[in-house]
Amino acid sequence: MDEFERRSRSTPSGPVPGAPRRAESLFPPFPKGRFDVIYADPPWDYKGQLQHNGAGNRDTGGAQRHYPTVTLDDLENLDVMSISADDSLLFMWSSSPHLDQAIHLGKAWGFDWATVAFVWNKMKVNPGYYTMSQCELCLVFKRGKIPNPRGARNVKQYLEAERERHSAKPDEARQRIEEMFPGQKKIELFARVSVKGWKAWGLESNG
Repeated sequence: MDEFERRSRSTPSGPVPGAPRRAESLFPPFPKGRFDVIYADPPWDYKGQLQHNGAGNRDTGGAQRHYPTVTLDDLENLDVMSISADDSLLFMWSSSPHLDQAIHLGKAWGFDWATVAFVWNKMKVNPGYYTMSQCELCLVFKRGKIPNPRGARNVKQYLEAERERHSAKPDEARQRIEEMFPGQKKIELFARVSVKGWKAWGLESNG
């Protein structure tokens, strides 16, 4: 396993530039109430890894240059179960190198692994050690039963939308979830914007 794939589950000691932050000191308290649909885009820790354009070229940025990242251990400590209904779904975005951590985190939050909800073709490529990276996955986990009543049952898994600002996810994914579960209580964790019909929780949007 090379260094790009290796992900530490402990917070580095000392004042390391770009080091991940502890979740309890970084985020506001969770709102009161329990939700049927939880949509999350965790600030995964990349251990300072930057994206590069190749030898001799400048880097194209990394997560820590855009927002505080959080270790897996600290993400696990978020009490997501306290805001989850007995019958609820967790939709969670994961980069490909973090797939194992994402599945672990969903289970740590009290959900069972279900399947891949969305495959997002970002329409742009990033260099990688193996193949050029251009897709990101939104996973889905289940607690209890699938919430009822159901909405649309023909929502497609594959999604094409051009990548915009760093780490921002396409609005269409959220809209497809609304089509599937129009009447359920919904919350977006690590939200960047407030959207009608959703509770928002995170650093950039909380309300």
